[in-house]
Amino acid sequence: MAEPASLKVSVWRGGEQGQFARFDVPARENQTVLDVVTFIQRELDPSLAYRFACRVGMCGSCAMTVNGRARWTCRTHARKVVDAEGALELRPLANLPVIRDLAADLAPFFDKWSRARGTFQPKEARDGAVPEDFAVVPPASKQRREADAGIECIGCAVCYASCDVVAWNDDYLGPAALNRAWTLVNDVRDGGRAERMDAVAGDAGCHSCHSTQSCTERCPKNLDPSAAIAGLKRVLFWDTLLGRR
Repeated sequence: MAEPASLKVSVWRGGEQGQFARFDVPARENQTVLDVVTFIQRELDPSLAYRFACRVGMCGSCAMTVNGRARWTCRTHARKVVDAEGALELRPLANLPVIRDLAADLAPFFDKWSRARGTFQPKEARDGAVPEDFAVVPPASKQRREADAGIECIGCAVCYASCDVVAWNDDYLGPAALNRAWTLVNDVRDGGRAERMDAVAGDAGCHSCHSTQSCTERCPKNLDPSAAIAGLKRVLFWDTLLGRR
């Protein structure tokens, strides 16, 4: 099948009540969706608002909804997601307020990270001060492996935008915040376990997850927030059964 000579790109313009604008963009070899957006902004409409930083899949700031699915646009090749006619639809991330055009407001996402007690609290410095000595956790230890499983999250919000439960329940903490909580629960250096488990045990916490696993399926870092949420549920079960809560 011959590839289209140009891409027919529909781009969301405006805020929550905006509309799509149509652009024709030349199709090029190895062209990413971020390249497409950059071409539109530089050559066709300089008022287009969007985010990007590193362009190499390190920061996650270029995440958008591409043909109905949250993706990092810098790592998404246009020819792999367009149809035979070269159609491409771009929206801001779902489940978040729209600032303008393709830029979503991530404040609610990070607010929930905070509500899940996603900040490291050293055991030996309960006031948040830096401990005098480094804690030694051998890389091959079970404790280190459990904490490492979800530590590479960079807060791109792709999982949050892909979560059906977030779409249904505005209060739900979401997979990234709960994944972060699970990482800290497994960190032997952390001293905030009790407060953190209280934070994720409420109606908006881990028990609201329906385990549809869209977060795991779409995580660009290949993390498994679904497993992290299941881990929190197990800990809460045993804490309750054994009277630790």
